[in-house]
Amino acid sequence: AGGVTIGVETTMKYLGLVLDSRWNFIEHFRRLAPKLERTGAAFKRILPNLGGPNASCRRLYAGVVRSMALYGAPVWAPNLLRRPARTLLMAQRVMAIRMIRGYRTISGESANLLAGLPPWDLEAKVLARVHSMRAEARRRGETPLPRQISAWRDELRRDLMAEWQQRLSQPRAGLAAIAAVSPLFEEWLERRYGVLTYRLTQVLTGHGSFGRYLCLMGREETPGCHHCEDRPEDTVEHTVGECPSWAEHRRVLREVIGDGDLSRPGLVQAMMRSEGDWDAVSSFCEAVMLAKEEAGRVRQRSAASSQ
Repeated sequence: AGGVTIGVETTMKYLGLVLDSRWNFIEHFRRLAPKLERTGAAFKRILPNLGGPNASCRRLYAGVVRSMALYGAPVWAPNLLRRPARTLLMAQRVMAIRMIRGYRTISGESANLLAGLPPWDLEAKVLARVHSMRAEARRRGETPLPRQISAWRDELRRDLMAEWQQRLSQPRAGLAAIAAVSPLFEEWLERRYGVLTYRLTQVLTGHGSFGRYLCLMGREETPGCHHCEDRPEDTVEHTVGECPSWAEHRRVLREVIGDGDLSRPGLVQAMMRSEGDWDAVSSFCEAVMLAKEEAGRVRQRSAASSQ
């Protein structure tokens, strides 16, 4: 018309959403994925594990990426396929790891739990359901009040948490961290104190300066503990509860949290008792892991100088 050529395509972009004839939104997420990846990469640079913005600021940045990822959720969430859902969870994993100051090898499931971030695909369902309930009310000639909408959100949020817990009962990775926190799922998410530090996260996840992890990553030849003569496998459990090199740190910790077991579930239970216990566990992890890191750097310099 009027000399203007109108092309025929399989998709169209409308109000920021890429629509297709099948309404499966695969093309929408194909185009969204690089944007989320670039944004996540940018945040990696400004959210280092050591130093950088505090926990509140990191949560704010995660909220920015969440808003990008969940834009238009009431439209696409009812038909969300596995591949688009994976795009959401990959972007969320990057931000959750930034929030907890963790290694990039940490699983998305454990990172989300430690960060207190419900899976974004489940959050998308909540947004879609609230939108649907408001539309149904309007079709009946009703105008839902803000308190009614808030009640809907609260109820759907409870369903979301139940579904999240069900997923965590059969995790695909990050089993040890999830097993430690899951028994105190609600307490962990609702606490009003305690932040995760770089070295506390290492202890909770096992991804850090432990012989077992470093050996798996190809950074150590054996998983043995460099601080013990008989070189037992260096794991979280060995470091926290057994290695004699940290006996004094362990004694100071027990003066605060008592004589309970020092397994990861035991540490989490102590952390949930009070802010003082959380700080004691965090201080223990900071002192021990820092000493292990420094010892590792000394070994590396010694090895380099002998070559």
